[in-house]
Amino acid sequence: MADYSQIISEVRDDVAYLTLNRPDKRNALGATIIGELKTALAEAEAENQTRVIVLRGAGKDFCAGADLEQLEKAARGSVLENRADAAHFAELLMLMRRVSKPIIAAVQGRAFAGGAGLASACDLVVAARSAQFGYPEVKIGFVPAMVLAIARRNLSDKRAFEILVTSKPFSAEEAERIGFINRVFDDADFEAGVEKYAAEISQLSASAMQLTKYLLYQTDAMSFEQAIRTGVDMNAIARMTPDCQSGVKKFLSKQ
Repeated sequence: MADYSQIISEVRDDVAYLTLNRPDKRNALGATIIGELKTALAEAEAENQTRVIVLRGAGKDFCAGADLEQLEKAARGSVLENRADAAHFAELLMLMRRVSKPIIAAVQGRAFAGGAGLASACDLVVAARSAQFGYPEVKIGFVPAMVLAIARRNLSDKRAFEILVTSKPFSAEEAERIGFINRVFDDADFEAGVEKYAAEISQLSASAMQLTKYLLYQTDAMSFEQAIRTGVDMNAIARMTPDCQSGVKKFLSKQ
């Protein structure tokens, strides 16, 4: 396992917990923490014991978004340098889709800007009742550029435009209501709720989850007919997996 300075990586049972560990900076996203996350995700993907990945933040907040001090320094560079810096975060977001194992964001406190984008890039999002989400970029004359691609896939265009442009934070309960997150836990039960939720997901068929995640994102930009035809191929593949064959036998034996 790699040595990390800004995240904590640990595996308990069959769940990998990746914790953003810059609480003094509200876990802001800079080049180092983004690079370490990419490495840790690759390690979790390669680890056979790991079936589910949980992404969370140390301290009071999940993630405040980009490290503005680093952003200010980067803005003094050339367009190509700034593009490379932005691409570093983009690669993380795309990697999260390519990782075959389910990634769960466990959000407490604030998940703002790139932090909201990071959470929503996960396959599942759970939050403490006191958590808040928001995209304040427009308020400072910036653009929620890469995270926009994820928001519009999670929400209707009108809802996505509203939360991206108004910059108003919204609660965990509102996030659940509009389909931005999956579940809300009371603050007092948050840690236990996350562990139970991750454990439940980890007990599902690993091959079925991985193939479902692949198919879901593979069909993202397909036409209806293309998606159905791709589903035909995946249906045939799934039938041949040991998990499916075992599951069918168990179901038939109960009948």
